[in-house]
Amino acid sequence: MTGLDERIALCILVIDDNHDAADVLGMLLRTLGHQAHVAHDGDTALEQIAALRPDLILLDLGMPEMDGYEIARRVRQNALLAATHIVAVTGYADERRRALALEAGFDDYLVKPIHLADLHAMTKRAGETLALLRAGGNETLPS
Repeated sequence: MTGLDERIALCILVIDDNHDAADVLGMLLRTLGHQAHVAHDGDTALEQIAALRPDLILLDLGMPEMDGYEIARRVRQNALLAATHIVAVTGYADERRRALALEAGFDDYLVKPIHLADLHAMTKRAGETLALLRAGGNETLPS
């Protein structure tokens, strides 16, 4: 780990159709001690979500074919993913899109470009939630 005082290494899935942005974010998360995976489209993302059951999903809203709102709705329909923290990572800064994201099941909303402090806060919050759920004996959570 780095000096950022991470309490728990998370399984994180970055979903963005911008390959460079997704790959760089994935590399940054790995340097912070997390297990980071990347998907560039909705179908691949759903396959990886089912296989990984990630603790945290960083999800772009504006993607072709299947947008981030639809992916979030599908994740929220799966009881096995109830503890998964979903964060919108988008260039859209307006309140209407933020409200739509919350309705679709997102937990948080970050506007690009992402600042390291905001990224750290998201991973810390997701890790704390996961630790609390695991301590409570939630049998469906991976350890």
